Amino acid sequence: MTLPPEFQFSQANLQDYLECPRRFQLRYLLHVSWPAIQTEPVVEQERHMQQGAAFHRLVQQHLTGIPAEWLAPFAAEEPLSRWWQHYLDYRPLTLVAGPGAVAAVPRYPELTLTAPLAGFRLVAKYDLLVVAAGGRATILDWKTSLQRPTRQRLAETMQTCVYRFLLIRAGAYLNGGQPFIPEQTEMLYWFAETPEAPERFPYSTAQLHADEARLTDLIGQLAALPEDGFGVTSEERRCRFCPYRSLCDRGVAAGELGDAEIMPEAGPATFDLDFEQIAEIAF
Repeated sequence: MTLPPEFQFSQANLQDYLECPRRFQLRYLLHVSWPAIQTEPVVEQERHMQQGAAFHRLVQQHLTGIPAEWLAPFAAEEPLSRWWQHYLDYRPLTLVAGPGAVAAVPRYPELTLTAPLAGFRLVAKYDLLVVAAGGRATILDWKTSLQRPTRQRLAETMQTCVYRFLLIRAGAYLNGGQPFIPEQTEMLYWFAETPEAPERFPYSTAQLHADEARLTDLIGQLAALPEDGFGVTSEERRCRFCPYRSLCDRGVAAGELGDAEIMPEAGPATFDLDFEQIAEIAF
């Protein structure tokens, strides 16, 4: 199966491919709708995802200038009210700019960047990008999972790889026309349930080159796979959280909501993006 030339790679579909090539094929190439339940109990799963999406919207609105007191009525239910209070109490933006500089620091909530890579397009949507004095760039990402992933898990995800790499490759227009310097770039994960302990991942030129080689190789692999080359994962525990598990004869019972290490992040962690809606970034 040849990938269509307009296909767009993101951290979400690349992560799907790494975890299960068959899931990538079914979801992104064949567009199969398979209505299996992803997790149990279903009501809690749906509610948690809705609350995660609502938290992202509240933070976005606050960062664009809407006063917190105006937004408070929309955060009346738990766990959203708890997450929102943690956000107000800990002010994650101060982790980047400092309390006295928050008002002046340039910030870009819900920012989308894209760049060509290996004959396709790589795209990412950021919760927040902050550019501090001297061109220091910090990518902030809000996490609302019930249990926080390990630092190693975060370091290995395609999100950490793609977001930092793409900021260097496509973010020059946010830095006066000059590419951000990897050593002045970092990614910060802020956890709504454990706000006192964010995870920070600094970048480097060596890591930038390693990420470019990894992403180029990964996209090349995908582009070269025949239709019958998308095998199922060998880690069957992941199948408990996959809506295609019964289609692949990997069981019927869904996994438990609280298993954060292998369960997808609640909220807008994945997205299907139409490139026609994104401003072109020239190279």
